[in-house]
Amino acid sequence: MSAQRQEAVRRITAPEITARKGKEPVVCLTAYTAPVAEILDAHCDLLLVGDSVGMVVHGLPNTVGVTMEMMILHGQAVMRAAKRAMVVVDMPFGSYEGSKETAYENAARILKETGCQAVKVESGPTIPETIAYLVRRGIPVMGHVGLRPQSVLVDGAFKAKGRQEAERARVVAEAEATADAGAFCVVVEGVAEALARDITAAIEVPTIGIGASAGCDGQILVTDDMLGLFDWTPKFVRRYADLRGEIARAAGAYAEDVRARRFPAAEETYFAKAKG
Repeated sequence: MSAQRQEAVRRITAPEITARKGKEPVVCLTAYTAPVAEILDAHCDLLLVGDSVGMVVHGLPNTVGVTMEMMILHGQAVMRAAKRAMVVVDMPFGSYEGSKETAYENAARILKETGCQAVKVESGPTIPETIAYLVRRGIPVMGHVGLRPQSVLVDGAFKAKGRQEAERARVVAEAEATADAGAFCVVVEGVAEALARDITAAIEVPTIGIGASAGCDGQILVTDDMLGLFDWTPKFVRRYADLRGEIARAAGAYAEDVRARRFPAAEETYFAKAKG
């Protein structure tokens, strides 16, 4: 063992995220793999192992088919690499809606098997009671209101929320109930700026926006969208890179070199050692 032990990096906690309300914006991104989590860790306050992994990594049409096993597998990978950022793992569809007791069993399993610091749930009308049940039993919970991807089969598509007054009032009420139940922060997805600002003003914990304007207390994007890995990205995504193009160019150059027998060259080839 080295004489000088390097001081361990201290991970950001749920109370620290809550304390950022109205202060420096909370920086969040999704992560599903160890290499990406390692890169993002130094730049983010919170990494979300989102159930978007089903669409981004596994090619599913929506998040409904995501399983507990998938979330735990990717959560374990992210936790092996992230050392500083708080890591939150999504609870997949069907793992928490049935009863608060089932939700606790599944949430506890996620925390135990991944080592993450919190779980996230989409906050429908019946969910605040479940959030309170989990929080009272020592499980930090991140809420999610507005556009809720796990409800896509009911909505028929991924639709922005809060465009009519009755719906605006419902979304604000759900956000308030989520925060009052003990969620340490609330994701607000796919709502107009005015509604995002109303929600942010109405609750005492940070709002994390995704398609919800700069009026929120923080922001999150799907990392693969932000890096330009898909042909199409939603209106609310800013592309900070074109990795799809870079990967295509690299693969094309590799293919050309293989077909022309330029790869592997001598410097990439092992040769027998000369006899001594």
